[in-house]
Amino acid sequence: MQVSKDLNDLTLACPPRKPRERSPRPYSEVLRSKRPPMLNLGRLFPTVVEPWGSAAERRTPPRDEDVEAEKDGVYSVYCKRGRRRPMAMEDRYSAVVDHDGGGRRKAFFGVYDGHGGSKAAEFAAENLGNNIEAAVAAAARSSGDEGYSIERAIREGYLKTDEEFLREGSKGGACCVTALISNGQLAVSNAGDCRAVISRAGVAEALTTDHSPDQEHELKRIRASGGYVDCCHGVWRIQWTLAVSRAIGDQNLKEWVIAEPETRTLKIRPELEFLILASDGLWDTVTNQEAVDVVRPYCIGVENPKTLPACKKLAELSSTKGSLDDISVIIIQLQQFVA
Repeated sequence: MQVSKDLNDLTLACPPRKPRERSPRPYSEVLRSKRPPMLNLGRLFPTVVEPWGSAAERRTPPRDEDVEAEKDGVYSVYCKRGRRRPMAMEDRYSAVVDHDGGGRRKAFFGVYDGHGGSKAAEFAAENLGNNIEAAVAAAARSSGDEGYSIERAIREGYLKTDEEFLREGSKGGACCVTALISNGQLAVSNAGDCRAVISRAGVAEALTTDHSPDQEHELKRIRASGGYVDCCHGVWRIQWTLAVSRAIGDQNLKEWVIAEPETRTLKIRPELEFLILASDGLWDTVTNQEAVDVVRPYCIGVENPKTLPACKKLAELSSTKGSLDDISVIIIQLQQFVA
């Protein structure tokens, strides 16, 4: 069924398959054309940037096995293969912690949810962090003391990764959510329906907005470029195919499925306890506040915080509540990065 020209009719004709929690920021604030706030990258990031760790730190889950990884007191990762179909896991992740020239910690984390295969997720896990850092370093060198928008540098990293993957001619795509941390600053970005949720003194706050075709601004953009959105089995899909409107890859839908991320930056303060990055396999069944409530007892007010059991608990909870998709979760303890 093709959508009505009236967006209100759209909502009535094909209600969302599941409620999606949104960021409290209105779209007008998120997508306004005003130039993003300027940050002094010379202060946040060193001009000479070392590569993001070794290849061993950017791990990909085996074909048929669950994966776990952790760095005590800093982050934990757990990837659980979904039960939806007998095929290889399509989720991937990256987690790299390093030090800048002043001895302070910097880090890059990402969750990549592949669709139509795992190639795009693998490519993003191997290249997105390096492309972002290269853009940040170039921006710092060229801007001097005037400062430069970190949002713009991250955008360039996402788009370059997308362009490089498309040149390979591989099929499929990947939704992404990433976190770049340096000098006490956090920049969270996403393209698609992977989500970042932060715990602010125990209160969950979404730092990203899921990109789906039924969002008003996404629907208008798709229509303006000549595409259409149809209701298929209760889910709004682009060209009767894809249920997300932003992703890396998707060559056959690239005219409408863009890789441009949305980014939010904030200073890491004492009340910001931890950050959860996860694929939609978690968020399909677990709310933002439920996730924070599960994680908090493992890392707040305890002598030896351990977040790997919390990652597993979240995946088990989502699976128990009916999720059939791959589930990937990264928990980052933010107090380790306070400047």
